[in-house]
Amino acid sequence: MSEKFTKLKALIAEVSDLNAAQALLDWDQQTYMPSGGAEGRGHQLATLGSLTHQKFTSPKIGALIEDLKKEFADADPDSDEARYLKVVSKDYDQATKVPAEFVAKFALLTAHAHETWAKARQEDNFSLFQPDLEEILKMRKEYISFFPPADHPYDTLLDQFEPGMKTADVKEIFGVLRERQVELLKNIASAKQVNDDFLHINYPEKQQWDFGVEVATKFGYDWNRGRQDKSVHPFTTSFGINDVRITTRFMEDFFPSALFGTMHEAGHGLYEMGINQEYSRTPLAGGASLGVHESQSRLWENLVGRSMPFWEHFYPRLQETFPSQLGNVALPDFYKGINKVEPSLIRVEADEATYNMHIMLRLELEIAMIEGSVEIKDLPTLWNTKFEEYLGITPPNDAEGVLQDIHWSFGGLGYFSTYALGNLISVQLWEKMNEDIPDIDEQIRKGEFSTLLGWLRKNVHTHGRKYEPQELVQRVTGSKITPEPYLRYLENKYSEIYGL
Repeated sequence: MSEKFTKLKALIAEVSDLNAAQALLDWDQQTYMPSGGAEGRGHQLATLGSLTHQKFTSPKIGALIEDLKKEFADADPDSDEARYLKVVSKDYDQATKVPAEFVAKFALLTAHAHETWAKARQEDNFSLFQPDLEEILKMRKEYISFFPPADHPYDTLLDQFEPGMKTADVKEIFGVLRERQVELLKNIASAKQVNDDFLHINYPEKQQWDFGVEVATKFGYDWNRGRQDKSVHPFTTSFGINDVRITTRFMEDFFPSALFGTMHEAGHGLYEMGINQEYSRTPLAGGASLGVHESQSRLWENLVGRSMPFWEHFYPRLQETFPSQLGNVALPDFYKGINKVEPSLIRVEADEATYNMHIMLRLELEIAMIEGSVEIKDLPTLWNTKFEEYLGITPPNDAEGVLQDIHWSFGGLGYFSTYALGNLISVQLWEKMNEDIPDIDEQIRKGEFSTLLGWLRKNVHTHGRKYEPQELVQRVTGSKITPEPYLRYLENKYSEIYGL
């Protein structure tokens, strides 16, 4: 490795360390920090954010990148060095367009907004959060202004979370999904409905926690390099490949919330833990995109965790854990219960057949916010109107409506579509995995997940950010992101459950 490359990697490693410190402070804010610490935490995050930005955008790093571009002009474009340079060059180009004072101001704003969102949600009072959200929207529009005009202004935000994806691409995919999923939901609504009353009774939190930990351990989550805590909104964060944290939340009268939340976040955690160790403290450490990241969480949560082979192995253990609740519930009834299709208020609790409808609603509102065709004060009413249109129910309050998700409080406009894209990618990967491992169902039925995890490690996890999402999916499955496999999966699964 050349002397200049060594210098660049040392400088970028320090930037990585600062990013990890910010992530640690953010994790603490969402798990253990007392609410009174919000103002101080905001200043800490703003200071760290500004320092990180200044360090990364220094002319010294820019000069090294330009020199190395010439040095590696004829290098193998798929080599780790060439990919490192490509990723860091794009990150640097984006970062240098954004002033350091903007970064600090935005960090301060979102730290405060997280607390006002949590308070507004707890008190069911959108007006508490409205001023911060108005300022967040204003600053997101200002962020867009730092970049060259795109086909659509939302493209600039989307590229932060799903590199290379365009608003037009997402709209086209969602157009196909919407039509087929609405038809499926109509067919399910006219069929004999599934009973899941046994899920809506008391399940003590301690037993829920222990069972979730048992499942995550079986999946391969390494507790020497990770931990689980409680938070208002489940999430995963990483301070490095060997320090990956997950969180979940508990509902004592609906145990699937915590269990499938743990499976979901464990999927994210397994991805982070599986990245090539040589990428530690480099821009290649991390997921290819949020959509690819979501494909991992949804694969473990749904394709594995809501499958019949999984429960053929785990259901006896679950019945032992909750004998009074499930002792008299037969496995086929339990399987149908956890896969019941019913329009619901909360996105993270939504079944597979309705989940994408939640995402489409949010995407439309975000695009309208960026285009300036809606005002923040009108969001609760618009949310409820669209919810009725898309899912046939109206939220009884804003806590279960427009305030339910954390994303807008941290400025994550552009984020939501990645959840639906993750669903699509998960099934594309699953179909390819079943080609490569024909007995995967039998392995799951035995509670063996090492071959499944090994396939994901080799084909997805180890690459980190080396490939952009469309490129990675194409390399693994032979196709770019497409809705067809996911729609096939939904239609086959629910036709069987509901006798369509």
